Parts: sequence; structure tokens; C-alpha cells
Amino acid sequence: MRLTIEPLDHTRDLALLHAWVTHPRSVFWGMQGATLEQVHDEYARIADDPHHHALLGRADGEPAFLMERYDPAHSPLAGLPELQPGDVGMHVLVAPTDRPVHGFTAAVMRRVMEECFADPAVQRVVVEPDIRNQKIAALNAAVGFVVARPVELPDKTAALSFCSRADFTASALGGAA
Repeated sequence: MRLTIEPLDHTRDLALLHAWVTHPRSVFWGMQGATLEQVHDEYARIADDPHHHALLGRADGEPAFLMERYDPAHSPLAGLPELQPGDVGMHVLVAPTDRPVHGFTAAVMRRVMEECFADPAVQRVVVEPDIRNQKIAALNAAVGFVVARPVELPDKTAALSFCSRADFTASALGGAA
């Protein structure tokens, strides 16, 4: 299976994006009940933000996941003492499906982390999942993330977590796989 990542075209991909982010399995994405217009407006805002990028992931050419990459110094995490130069923030959403493929989500996570670390300036990846999201916590640990502490954000209590290049390389889904 070939996983590729490209810039998201929020207008072309709006119906797909809306279906993904409002799906009941995507509850931690925080867009339950959002209208097409609200999803469009959110991704138009991201497209206009030089510090935040939305990317579409494909599996063998078919849309399969959403990745966001952002500068944590220009996000709700700005000002946290744990942030360092060389940090990049990341969000990932695997498309909901009624036909799950064993190992697919792990493969997507590995590909997303490789994409983050493809930039030699990136030293660590930062994530801030909802502390209630146990599925992403397990996946994050599998690629080498270490939880620093809970952080109160406007929409959730997050598990502020970091993954260095070395942590990823040594992880079950990184280089050690």
C-alpha cells in the first residue's frame, strides 16, 4: 500500500472532509454537528494561516486520512514552557470506514510522523489530544510520544506530548518496526 500526502483542497474535498470530521467516530476532532459551511470556513481559515497546513492523505490514490501540521508557537499552545525551537505540531484523522484494514491506522501514523520529520529543522513533534482519547494515546505511545502533562485548552483538557526523532526511531512503529 502506498501512502501519499498532498495539500488539502478544502473546496474540492469539502464533502469528504465534512463526512470525516462530523462522523461519530471523529468525536475528538471537535466538529460534531458542523455544517458544510462551518467545515469550509474552518479549513479556509487554516488555508489562510501561514503557520497551519491541512494535508490530504491517500492510500493507493484514494483519500484516506487528514493531517494537519502547525507551528505550536502560533497556536493555543503558544507560551507553554515545554515548547522548543524545532517543534512542529501535528493532528491526524484516519477516515472512518465500515471496512477497517488491520494495521492501516498504524501505517498512517508512521507515514505522518515521517512527513513531519522530513523537514530537517523539525526536532520534535508535538500533539495535544484530549486526555479521554485512549485510542490515540495508545497510537501516540507506539510512535514514541511521551506525555509531558495535562494542559487546559479552550476546548479540552489535553495530554501535551512530545516525540523526538530518536524517540520515533526507537519506537515500535518507527525505525524499530
